[in-house]
Amino acid sequence: MATSVRVGHNMTGAQMCPEETKRLLHAADLFPPDVGFDETAIQQLREMESEVQDSIGSVPIPGSVKGAVKTSFNKLLGKNPEVLIDKIAERLAFERTGVRLYDALLAKTRALVPVDSPQLSLFQQFRQEELDHFHLLADALEYLGADPTAQTPSADLAGVSAQGIVKILTDPRTNLSQCLNAILIAELADNAGWDLLAQLAEQAGQMDMARDFTQAGDEEKNHLTQIQHLLQMELAADLS
Repeated sequence: MATSVRVGHNMTGAQMCPEETKRLLHAADLFPPDVGFDETAIQQLREMESEVQDSIGSVPIPGSVKGAVKTSFNKLLGKNPEVLIDKIAERLAFERTGVRLYDALLAKTRALVPVDSPQLSLFQQFRQEELDHFHLLADALEYLGADPTAQTPSADLAGVSAQGIVKILTDPRTNLSQCLNAILIAELADNAGWDLLAQLAEQAGQMDMARDFTQAGDEEKNHLTQIQHLLQMELAADLS
């Protein structure tokens, strides 16, 4: 398994074959596409489809009497509890993926660094905190009368958006700095998500929830700072 980026027999760039590149460009001029490319038509089609398509999903009706009462009560107050429920479910989905990302990072790190490396204990700590945040969010959904196992629209999108990061971490060819860079992307998104969630909880009058979400966000800020530092150190070592 590679531990750093290396120079190899990479033939993907046009500079590797300038004469063939000229021939390719000449052929493109000689044989244009049979069907013209119209950006305006494509844009109009996207707009038309967006107008007629249904939403990507929904927040389910509360499955408990307590949940139904709470939702109805908030509706009478002119609030939309489904907005907060959807965003809590989004973070829950992201934290679930976060646990799996750190599992993959731990496996990668064990393969590349000594067994007594402080990185291993740090990643294990972060993995546990991601799991703790998952349980915190599940409890918050149950408190609101919602089902933490339901796939809401934002939860669905969170899973889709994280797929590329999961692929990087689980690819046996990626090195440690590449994996840390992928984790950094996830932590940046996670930090922004927790800040937004704490603000939404406060606006919804859920002050205890807002406090808990802020505390979880502070732990995620520590993740971000530490991952940035480790990535910088790893890249500096690769340069030397």
